[in-house]
Amino acid sequence: MGLDWSSPEEREPLLPPPSPAVPQQYPQHGQSRRAPGPSRMAPRGRGLSPVGNPGRLSPTPGRVYGRRWLVLLLFSLLGFVQGLVWNTWGPIQNSARQALAFSSLDIALLVFWGPIGFVPCFAFMWLMDKKGLRITVLLTSFLMVVGAGLRCVPVSDQETRKWLIHGGQLLNGLAGPTFSSAAPFLSTTWFSPDERATATAVASLIGYLGGACAFLVGPLLVPGPNSTSTIPLAPGSSSEHIKDRIEAVLYAEFGIVALIFCAALAYFPSRPPFPPSVAAASQRLSYRRSFCRLLSNPRFLMIALAYAIPLGVFSGWSGVLDWVLTPAHISQVDAGWIGFWSIVGGCVFGIALARFADSIRGMLKLILLLLLSGATLSSIWFTLTSLTTVIHFRVTAATLYTSCILLGVFLNSSVPIFFELFVETVYPVPEGITCGVVTFLSNMFMGVLLFFLTFYHEEFSWFNWCLPGSCLLSLLLILCFRESYDRLYLDVIVSV
Repeated sequence: MGLDWSSPEEREPLLPPPSPAVPQQYPQHGQSRRAPGPSRMAPRGRGLSPVGNPGRLSPTPGRVYGRRWLVLLLFSLLGFVQGLVWNTWGPIQNSARQALAFSSLDIALLVFWGPIGFVPCFAFMWLMDKKGLRITVLLTSFLMVVGAGLRCVPVSDQETRKWLIHGGQLLNGLAGPTFSSAAPFLSTTWFSPDERATATAVASLIGYLGGACAFLVGPLLVPGPNSTSTIPLAPGSSSEHIKDRIEAVLYAEFGIVALIFCAALAYFPSRPPFPPSVAAASQRLSYRRSFCRLLSNPRFLMIALAYAIPLGVFSGWSGVLDWVLTPAHISQVDAGWIGFWSIVGGCVFGIALARFADSIRGMLKLILLLLLSGATLSSIWFTLTSLTTVIHFRVTAATLYTSCILLGVFLNSSVPIFFELFVETVYPVPEGITCGVVTFLSNMFMGVLLFFLTFYHEEFSWFNWCLPGSCLLSLLLILCFRESYDRLYLDVIVSV
């Protein structure tokens, strides 16, 4: 679609004629995507050149378009509402129990539909690889619209309404693979090398911000059964009042999802007329060869586990944060604020950190080591605070706020740094396939954790100990990881 939107002047490429090593044009659909990957040319290990001074290198310029920010905005908003819908029920689980007769199994299952939605993620990766970003985004966002609509169907039978809500959550979960893993693909396709990490951070973290807003919107709009909400209850009709408030939230979310979907349907191109960098223009491995390359690369498997284990555990833990904090006599509203600020802090710090990574290249491993060290210490602090029967730390709102917020800041801000390091490590494997595999692994670990939670939900000490254990394991894996920057090497070294 892109060529019809540009003037003849815009179509004049900034890149010189292609050399045999680096083709200028995007490969057409159906064309062989085999290419001599830069991994055979790029030096391994930390740094980009034999002199080890990547900070002085500047990438070869390509053509970038102002419309890239609109594409990034639409993608980020869709990721935002996907996270918002997914996290609807965790922050108001006490209210849902009373008004809709949800059980503990229902609450866990409503969160569990998120990782279950990643089961067919390989189909969405294939679709993104073959048909591009526009078709994939529109299909998955349409599933979100249908899912949000199912939750609003007005039926009188309580059991039928419950299953419609479960079905809506599942359809929303099916959209998760695209918005969780396509951020590096979008940033490579539309942004220059000195903006890629920032674009990846915005596109990947705004979805987390949607989950954070659910922590805020739900408890503030839906009264809690223990009267901890700021909304006054009508005497003698608390359950009906709570139910009406829940339905109002569901209708509002459906309207927002439908509106953003219509905007994406009107304008969301797959790619610009001309690539923004050499790496964006170069050919990639085929779908089948990409999986062979990923599964046979021990360095990728090491860093994939370093990402998937702590982020999967943290996602499952934050999805039922209100449930986890209830034994500590933390109200639904306070739990919502804790979850909100932990994710918002991670988003803001992650975007700032990604911008720093764009300006200082070749430092991704060091950044991850610092972030995972902070996450390990914060999770140990929170877990020890929760063990009031063993270690008599004073449990206060300040300690819970601080430890949870720091944990969210360190882990959430590591997501775009991990994504960029994945792509650099396994280039020329397509970005969507690479990040799709690691997000699948992350949701697999989250699913396993929530599966055990459905059986062992009376006591949460084991659940809390999973946090520091996963962060410490990830820290050890990153320490042993040997970094390389194959994609960036192609942009800053190879002459076109």
